[in-house]
Amino acid sequence: MSKILSFENVSLTYQAENGEVNALNNINFSVNEGELVSVIGPSGCGKTTLLSLIAGLEQPTGGRVLKRGTTGYMLQRDNLLNWRTIRANVLIGLEIRKMKAPENERYVDSLLAMYGLGDFADKIPAQLSGGMRQRAALIRTLAVKPDMLLLDEAFSALDYQTRLVVADDVHRILKREKKTAIIVTHDIAEGISMADRVVVLTKRPGTVLEVIVPAFANPDATPLARREDPAFRAYFNRIWKGLDVNV
Repeated sequence: MSKILSFENVSLTYQAENGEVNALNNINFSVNEGELVSVIGPSGCGKTTLLSLIAGLEQPTGGRVLKRGTTGYMLQRDNLLNWRTIRANVLIGLEIRKMKAPENERYVDSLLAMYGLGDFADKIPAQLSGGMRQRAALIRTLAVKPDMLLLDEAFSALDYQTRLVVADDVHRILKREKKTAIIVTHDIAEGISMADRVVVLTKRPGTVLEVIVPAFANPDATPLARREDPAFRAYFNRIWKGLDVNV
């Protein structure tokens, strides 16, 4: 598999009101094309800063971030506009980038149909469940055909039951569309169940504690099914103990 992203000895220091803050220190890991990689770490360890570096919103003060292709960013809240239909919301990225060509609109319509929103394309966001809204937000991100997706606590605004269902939905869509994704989460179970690899960060200044490659009996199992795998608890305890030592 070819690498699409590499962090090479990356550090980031910024100036705050009370002095210099070392946010990240000597980060090293890579992501292969088509992989789902989750990033887990204690609050304030620099997980979102990591995504900002990938997106080019910030620049490292040490080391370098190497990446290929374009990125799409999916935030904690869906940020759908209630005065626009679901289809119109999904088309926003294409409109902004002046990419609203007929073939791209057909691609959007195919995504809406394939992932259960075809019959709701003319509804407004207030008429959809939280899970359906998150699906719409993901399709909006996919519409511009990014090479890599960045998910920043993308399910944290949902209740627990909906969160489990949406994690399954998003995992299925990303795998079916053969997308590369970096998933930042504070939820250990979510990170393990969704990812091909798990990058565990220490407390600030964040550095890589370890990289885990979860091995389940059924590699194609859904995130919900993975939680029932006997190996799941071992991975959970391993990460929990590592974070507990470092918090």
